[in-house]
Amino acid sequence: MSPKTTRLAFMGTPDFAVHILKALLSAHYQVVAVYTQPPRPMGRGYKITPSPVQELADSHNLSVFTPESLKTEETQNQWRALNLDIAVVAAYGLILPKAILEAPHLGAVNVHTSLLPRWRGAAPIQRAILAGDMETGVTIIKMDEGLDTGDILLTKKVPIENSTTTPLLFDTLAHLGAEALLSALPPYLSGELHPIPQPQEGVTYAAKLEKGEGHLDWCLPASLLERKVRALNPWPGTWFEVGKDRIKVLEAQVIPENFPHPPGTVLDDQLTIVCGEGALRPLWVQKVGGSPLSTEAFLRGYNLPSKHLSHATL
Repeated sequence: MSPKTTRLAFMGTPDFAVHILKALLSAHYQVVAVYTQPPRPMGRGYKITPSPVQELADSHNLSVFTPESLKTEETQNQWRALNLDIAVVAAYGLILPKAILEAPHLGAVNVHTSLLPRWRGAAPIQRAILAGDMETGVTIIKMDEGLDTGDILLTKKVPIENSTTTPLLFDTLAHLGAEALLSALPPYLSGELHPIPQPQEGVTYAAKLEKGEGHLDWCLPASLLERKVRALNPWPGTWFEVGKDRIKVLEAQVIPENFPHPPGTVLDDQLTIVCGEGALRPLWVQKVGGSPLSTEAFLRGYNLPSKHLSHATL
């Protein structure tokens, strides 16, 4: 079965999925339908805006479907009528019921951004950074009704460096995911690549991010807080409060030395803050409503509530 004769539907929504769809189109797969989330209000003006995947699909004159649910009889009949060989899913955002999964002749494959079975679920990239994992990657799975529990077709790995941020890792894994998918599809379509069950050991779940996770608690180790800064920006962001002011931390550095001061103590004019273990030095910060600034520039225009920074506690 060649790309041009393979009847394929793509299901995805955000920028990550755009990379995957672009790869399929570049490889000349016959994308007979694209499913994506409906247009949503976006930006300050809440303008109704199509998803990034829909914008790409429209630019290629592909058939686009934006159902609110895949559980209705009408939607499932429409799906069956496509007479698909396979469906490719990448960050779609809707649960695929059994009727959807079973309609294509070869089922549905998913591009998942972790080394399954580690980090099944909604936020695998951020959770891997938060946990201090040394590596991550992408896994191509044949989907079943479980949460990222399907059999594995192919895995590709990348290291997580001390400087790795969520946006950088998203970009890396988008390209790696496209590469992995194009490696897996031809032998899978021809019957030469057989899915293997996921290991029973090492299962972890990447829970959806909550807004409150971005608060920086100085009683925690500085190394964990620095990983929060790298993992939780741009959303939900990371911040601390000085009085009524919320200060976002966009980049930070760990000072491994322990200090004989309570957590939250500001040690110097570089805004080095004592933590439960070590200290955290914000390098780029932003006051709510303001512009991102280096900490040096920020402190020139902002007075912390103390004349003696070495004794100031936030």
